[in-house]
Amino acid sequence: MTTFRERLQNNERLVGTMVTLNEPAVAEILSLVGFDWLFVDAEHGPFEISDLGGILQAAGDTPCIVRVAATNEAAIKRTLDCGAAGIIVPQVNTAEQAAEVVKYSRYAPEGQRGVGLGRAHGYGLSFQKYVDSANDNVVVVVQAEHIDAVNNIEAIAKVPGIDAVLLGPYDLSASMGKLGQISDPEVVAAIDQVTAACQAANIPLGIFGVSVEALRPYVDQGYSLIVGSTDTLFLGGSASKMLKALRD
Repeated sequence: MTTFRERLQNNERLVGTMVTLNEPAVAEILSLVGFDWLFVDAEHGPFEISDLGGILQAAGDTPCIVRVAATNEAAIKRTLDCGAAGIIVPQVNTAEQAAEVVKYSRYAPEGQRGVGLGRAHGYGLSFQKYVDSANDNVVVVVQAEHIDAVNNIEAIAKVPGIDAVLLGPYDLSASMGKLGQISDPEVVAAIDQVTAACQAANIPLGIFGVSVEALRPYVDQGYSLIVGSTDTLFLGGSASKMLKALRD
């Protein structure tokens, strides 16, 4: 069976959506829709580590890639031990930071991920099976969302073990003093620099957008790790559309 990491490395278009609500039923519903993966936002969402297990269980066979709250060993280790298929790490601005992320995500001898017993290991019942395959299967995604990351993107893209780079255009624009101006020529040039460097290094690219129209230009450029909208926008948008139609 082809793993999510293999599909990512094969540059398949993998369409997911963002889970921001710490209610397992939300992840379960979205998994039933048929998304290729779910982006669980533990950076901005109200997730404690105790919430993640329930979210990942509810998602069933749909791979969940969790954006960790912090770029440190403890956050990465605890997230992976909960059974996440991988991690998304925000604000990775140097190759040295990217290498540390990989190190914390891989068991020895490829890294220094701590060894424990968690949901990922079948609570100990499938410990050996998990540790034997984790280095091959766990997905490591770093975010390029700061001008410093843009300036260092060639080196970041060459770090062994980085599976994809997820562009953050809004935070990138803010770091350039142009908050929200993602069509500004300087911001567009920075995005183009990330795109060119990653494609030259054969590193898959990811992007978040609230609509098909916002995502289409990136898909057309070859971005393959796609995050379409969020749970809350789906809920609010569909409810607003029906309410308006019935009142009209």
